[in-house]
Amino acid sequence: MTARRTAPLVAAAALLLAACTGPAAGSAKPPPAPTTVRPASPTSVATAAPAPTAGAPGSAFPAVAAGHPPGELAPGSNPAVLPGPVVIADRDNNRLVVVSPHGQVLWQWPQPGDLAPGQTFQVPDDVFVTPDGKDVVATEEDVFAITEIDVATRKIVWRYGTPGHHGSGPDQLWNPDDAIMLPDRSVVAADIKNCRLVDLSAASTSPLWTLGTVGRCHHAPPTRFGSPNGVFPLPDGNFLVTEINGDWVDEIDRHGHVLWATHPPAVAYPSDAHQYKPGQYVIADYSDPGQALIFDASGKTIWRWNPSSAPGRLTHPSLAIGLPNGDIMLNDDSNHRVIVIDPNTNTIVWQYGHTGQPGSRTGYLNHPDGLDPLPPFSLADTVGVTAPPTPGRW
Repeated sequence: MTARRTAPLVAAAALLLAACTGPAAGSAKPPPAPTTVRPASPTSVATAAPAPTAGAPGSAFPAVAAGHPPGELAPGSNPAVLPGPVVIADRDNNRLVVVSPHGQVLWQWPQPGDLAPGQTFQVPDDVFVTPDGKDVVATEEDVFAITEIDVATRKIVWRYGTPGHHGSGPDQLWNPDDAIMLPDRSVVAADIKNCRLVDLSAASTSPLWTLGTVGRCHHAPPTRFGSPNGVFPLPDGNFLVTEINGDWVDEIDRHGHVLWATHPPAVAYPSDAHQYKPGQYVIADYSDPGQALIFDASGKTIWRWNPSSAPGRLTHPSLAIGLPNGDIMLNDDSNHRVIVIDPNTNTIVWQYGHTGQPGSRTGYLNHPDGLDPLPPFSLADTVGVTAPPTPGRW
């Protein structure tokens, strides 16, 4: 989700970063002063009543097609808290995985034969479903590419960026993040180390529009952005932008007009702010220990999750989003899990992945770095599930 990797950068990277004002683009900042806001109750996986059998009449989650093996969730997980399956960017396993609320793996990509000769798919750090639900768009941040995959054919249908080669010219990106297809089928993304926002199209090798200035990496929107690592569409057509340098979240329109800008309170490394509900926003703090919090446009804290010990302690979480029922779903990257938190009871109510244990077998993840709940159409049909309507999100 952010420019946050430990692999050495090429020498050219150092030259560009040195030119930036403020902290180095994508670099971690010193931790904030300790916060006294804590969950109101002990954090643990909630003990819930057994969910209805998959596919039973009145189920709040999708039926799983025949042939899918039993799922694997953390004990006490309640599948009913999810509106349907979720697609996960399983970064260090170099794969995308669709998981049902019961923990069944419904779809994985790539499999043998999915990639054409010469194609690669490496370290996906984000994945989002397209508006028509037929494709997914994945960001390969550390190889400087954005890739669109047709779910039915399992083939790459579009790619922007030259894998393995960064830059700011035509068909070039430098650590792109959070690529999301808009209704007009253009793809908006944060181009972190180029310190710009881009809107891309399959019809052009150059962005349709850009905001920000390459090599000017500090907060002065819309002409400059402090290493932006997220740009998410809002219901009114505006965008929510997260800037690493200086700890900023901004609302801007498509022309770059800034409606407001604020500091998410007591956050060391802001990552991927989303709208939680009108006037409220949820963000992850990519730190150890990490945090998830809800705040408003004035920077006031509404809710915070930041336990300092297991099982609730987060380790480099990079994305938190609100679910239709008000729960918070997030990927806890370095704990190798995806979890759902109930902010009313301050408990973990669903978990896929084994805390602190990376792996590739069913029930395991290895640095999951992105997620998106599936809409109640398209992908759900393609991978063999039937999802109920999901009021409030799609």
